[in-house]
Amino acid sequence: MILGFNSGPVHLCLSISFYTQTLRSATEAAAAEEEFKWLLQEEVHAVLKQLQDILKEASHRFALPVGGSGGAVKPENFVLSTSGTDQVKGVLTLQGDALCQADINLKMPRNNQLLHFAFREDKQWKLQQIQDARNHVNQAIYLLMNRDVNYQFKTGSEVLKLMDAVMLQLSRARNRLTTPATLTLPEIVSSGLTKMFTPALPPDILVNFYINLNKLCLTVYQLHVLQPSTTKNFKPAGGSILHNPGAMFEFGNQRYEVSHVHKVECVVPWLNDALVFFTVSLQLCQQLKDKISVFSSYWNYRPY
Repeated sequence: MILGFNSGPVHLCLSISFYTQTLRSATEAAAAEEEFKWLLQEEVHAVLKQLQDILKEASHRFALPVGGSGGAVKPENFVLSTSGTDQVKGVLTLQGDALCQADINLKMPRNNQLLHFAFREDKQWKLQQIQDARNHVNQAIYLLMNRDVNYQFKTGSEVLKLMDAVMLQLSRARNRLTTPATLTLPEIVSSGLTKMFTPALPPDILVNFYINLNKLCLTVYQLHVLQPSTTKNFKPAGGSILHNPGAMFEFGNQRYEVSHVHKVECVVPWLNDALVFFTVSLQLCQQLKDKISVFSSYWNYRPY
């Protein structure tokens, strides 16, 4: 009887507490919903505009005329250097995504003979990494411009999907500049670079150009022919960014071994600018995703 008598006030207190908690939760939910609406309608578009501005600057850094309205691209000269020996010296001329001249001096280590070779005047070498990076940036800009200020985002998942698509393009753009292609030596031989020079390269010289981060790199390989009578165990090398002395390969029914490798490079400042813009843009995308996710987790785990 005593328990029954006391249960009434206790039940009433619990009911009031539950009602107060529910009211407080409802108020918090309403405030969160208003804040989320503001995020979708205002802040998302502000971030998209900021991303567009940054990526347009990144696209301009590639020094390529947009839509044919930018006029001729100014060539830039870069002096090759290395922290090691001076076996290779030269100047590279970059015009947008095209290497339009390469003037190279090579000192042969066996006899100190000096070789000079340069691009033929009618030849240019397209740098596929720069082309691809630019295309990915432009694709990211296209995705952003498809959601102009008049577009109304309805859900957080819609924003997350857009950010994921933009981040994918930006990651691919960055990776094209930070991760050079791995090539086999026969692929380098057949790339067409050997036909770019005048005078023609000696048959025992291979060259390869590539982008690594903010640097334009030149690798020169000196080869020697492996005679059929050699006792060396022939093992062809696989794909690599940089092959080491001793690497072997077969091309045109002839076997070769790399005897010397020379790598020189030059810093291209606007490539560094582009990489910084990619990083900043990826951070902005992730920050917006994180804000959306905070609200999503609130509604997924609220206690009513």
